[in-house]
Amino acid sequence: MSKNGAIKLVAGNSNPVLAQQIAEYLKSTLTKAVVKRFADMEIFVEIQENVRGADVFVIQSTSFPANDHLMELLIIMDALRRSSARRITAVIPYFGYARQDRKPGPRTPISAKLVANLITRAGADRVMTLDLHAGQIQGFFDIPTDNLYASPVMVRDMKKRFQLDNVMVVSPDVGGVVRARGLAKRINAPLAIIDKRRERAGDSEVMNVIGDVAGYTCVLVDDIVDSGGTLVNAADALLEQKAKAVYAYISHGVLSGGAIARIAKSRLKELVITDSIEPTKEVRAAGNIRVLEIATLIGEAIGRTAAEESVSSLFD
Repeated sequence: MSKNGAIKLVAGNSNPVLAQQIAEYLKSTLTKAVVKRFADMEIFVEIQENVRGADVFVIQSTSFPANDHLMELLIIMDALRRSSARRITAVIPYFGYARQDRKPGPRTPISAKLVANLITRAGADRVMTLDLHAGQIQGFFDIPTDNLYASPVMVRDMKKRFQLDNVMVVSPDVGGVVRARGLAKRINAPLAIIDKRRERAGDSEVMNVIGDVAGYTCVLVDDIVDSGGTLVNAADALLEQKAKAVYAYISHGVLSGGAIARIAKSRLKELVITDSIEPTKEVRAAGNIRVLEIATLIGEAIGRTAAEESVSSLFD
């Protein structure tokens, strides 16, 4: 048991609202800490409470600006390690750089592995994240890594909103089939796949819908929505195949560039994302984007980790 009372929660600047909600769920408060910038944007951290012997959870998504938030996470962990924290868990609701998980061509980096090394060397004893882009990234860490799933939260929402006997889950590409199949199994729905040929990075071209979607309410399921192009094209392709309506449930709303405007004027009925990345004012104002809260899920996982209980049973 930790010498320093209960668990300590420390938050960086990436998603203060989520950190606050997690603290409230755990009936705790955020540890007083200063995470600020010098004039040249160098990051300075000071933990203003005693954390010696404590079980500390650092809550920080590596969302935009990704490098700043990653550096904040590393420096906070270094400060905690040098303050004799007993155990440091990096809670990273959105793990940036996860899309660079292999070499797509010669002379390219595997940045997800580099970031995993940085987090480990900075002092993390374990990592907790949500819907990793690829499950094998867990193996990039040489420390225990819990990959949580947003699917229970999404399934609850779907049960409230849809007649499930007329829902078809759709994977927007071949790579996401395992994720989509897992969710389809939970709601006992059929599965369709979109075979997408990409000519160049950043361009997406929808080719064929594999499966008969006519008359179904289609739900696209994926881990990341970035530019939104794939989703918009997928919605068009499904509607051309006589789908009744198209919704999307995506774990991480990166939504960079003109993504919000693109989704607003698309034929997508609704895009549902979690608040693993703090939703901007534009996201909140968009008519067809809705945000699901995941503080309860992450809070429960933190509580179980601190008490040395099973986290995987959350998803049974």
